Amino acid sequence: MPSLFPGMNPYLEQPAFWASFHTRLLVAIADELAPRLRPNYYIEVETQTYQIQDDCEDELLVGIPDAAVLSARSSPDMGEDAALETGGILTQKRPQSIALPMPVTVKSRYLEVREMGSDAVITVLEVLSPTNKQKGAGRTIYERKRSRILGSASHLVEIDLLRGHSPMAMLGTVEPTDYRIIVSRSQQRPQADLYGFSLREPIPGFPLPLKPEDEEPIVDLQAIVTGVGDRARYDDRIDYRQPVPPPQLSPSDRLWVEELLQKL
Repeated sequence: MPSLFPGMNPYLEQPAFWASFHTRLLVAIADELAPRLRPNYYIEVETQTYQIQDDCEDELLVGIPDAAVLSARSSPDMGEDAALETGGILTQKRPQSIALPMPVTVKSRYLEVREMGSDAVITVLEVLSPTNKQKGAGRTIYERKRSRILGSASHLVEIDLLRGHSPMAMLGTVEPTDYRIIVSRSQQRPQADLYGFSLREPIPGFPLPLKPEDEEPIVDLQAIVTGVGDRARYDDRIDYRQPVPPPQLSPSDRLWVEELLQKL
């Protein structure tokens, strides 16, 4: 069943589908680009692992295995003997059952285009997720990573296929759009190219920046997204009787979506 939407399907923002879509999309982009980057480059799917408190307030670690933190924080348990050695009287009191904010492990996947031989990171390609776009520790961690990339010699491609939450920081007057793709070439910073598009528009293609002497391949993101949807059969799995996930559509977009769904 072909996709009902000409560009991005807003129903994929549902938690039931987003994680799968995000992973499939990154792998599909990598698979599409890999043969076109030969012989000078290769592309890898990378994972950044970090932990945040489940109240989204505190960052515990970034890129460090969990065991390293747990072993460092473990300490000898003071049992009954230790308490008695202090000379105090051991007393018992019925405890109150409480809940503690627990660390939540987050894995953020992204792509790196590297130079063959030197393994230098030429381009970082990010597809934003709710975890690193919504306000909180996840966004703070991503913004720090983004700043490090923008301060380096690596190019950045940032793909935002989420209508929800505030867009990542951009300077100057920027026309509001539902979705956006940013292509930041290191030699042109702070200037960057912004490809903004709406729910009703096809996803635009964009050039993948490489070293200046090499031609930039055009990424047909619409074709890649469509292929991911076809293989995952999202249109067969989505319950289109349900409303579009938040944020709320404008009245005109809501009417447009209703007209599309009447074709089912």
